[in-house]
Amino acid sequence: MARADLDKRPGEVAAMFDAIAGRYDLMNDLLSAGQVRLWRRAVARIAGAGLGNRVLDLAAGTGTSSLSFTAAGADCVACDFSLGMLRAGRSRLAGRGRGWARGSKQSQGKLGFVAGDALRLPFRDESFDVVTISFGLRNVADPGQALAEMRRVTRSGGRLVVCEFSTVTIAPLDKLYRRYLQRVLPAIARRAARSPEAYQYLAESITDWPAQRELAGMIEEAGWVAARWRDLSLGVVAVHAARRQD
Repeated sequence: MARADLDKRPGEVAAMFDAIAGRYDLMNDLLSAGQVRLWRRAVARIAGAGLGNRVLDLAAGTGTSSLSFTAAGADCVACDFSLGMLRAGRSRLAGRGRGWARGSKQSQGKLGFVAGDALRLPFRDESFDVVTISFGLRNVADPGQALAEMRRVTRSGGRLVVCEFSTVTIAPLDKLYRRYLQRVLPAIARRAARSPEAYQYLAESITDWPAQRELAGMIEEAGWVAARWRDLSLGVVAVHAARRQD
């Protein structure tokens, strides 16, 4: 499989994710030692979406992250530019039935799947109360443009939540983490993944991504206000939140 490079050409990134769609959620659990589930719950708490809210979950992949929002009663659109990911998510949803997420059917929000590019979102202005993107902003060729597009489709007073790999806040541990990314993660992927090249790209893209404060600055440069962040797992992941204020 041809892996994506750090110039992040959309076609290459989409093809790479198409290739790993079938085992994507399993590999996320394995490589994060189950921490990804805690990260998803933290994103849902920070987003604070509930009954009557409309959420756009970008880079949603198979829609697993979107279920945290529908379980709270919000309607959610899972948007991704990998058709393979979306097909895997639709298939899983159809296979398990309408009540497969947590909570009662009466409290469940609606979940829809839409193919779309974060640089040119196929939605009208001010369509959503909350826009989230988890582990996807670093895969976009122009993060600033993507953040501006997210602002465009968010209503005035609405929220942005970005969950992304970040910089460990304790320097000696950060060195160990970088070593894990460069050596251990690719070794695990070679044994467990069908397309280990994708996980080599993962390690490189994490290493190349800006730290927490720099990302907060990027968010505010795109027109959002009051950007702040919360470190998870000592900064392996950071969740940034901001709001649209006209």
